[in-house]
Amino acid sequence: MARIRVGKRVFRLPRSRAVRIVLGGALVLGGVLGFLPILGFWMIPIGLAVLSVDLPFVRRLRRRAEIWWLRLRQSRRRRKSAVRGKK
Repeated sequence: MARIRVGKRVFRLPRSRAVRIVLGGALVLGGVLGFLPILGFWMIPIGLAVLSVDLPFVRRLRRRAEIWWLRLRQSRRRRKSAVRGKK
C-alpha cells in the first residue's frame, strides 16, 4: 500500500496505480481552479505529492523542492541564532 508522509501524519493511498494517477491529476486540476469557492490552491501540492508516488519526473521535482525548503529553513535558523548571539 502506498503512503505519503506529511510532517508526522501518514496518509494511505489507493492500491491501484491508475486510481492514484487520476486522483493526483484531479487534485492538480482542481488546484488550478483555486480562485473558485471550495477548490483551492492547496490542492496543487497535495496532487503533486500523490503523483510523485508513481511518476519519476514528479518525484524528482518534489524531492528537489523538499531539499530546497529544508536548506532555506536551515539558513534562516542559522541567521536567527547568529542574530541572537550578537545581542
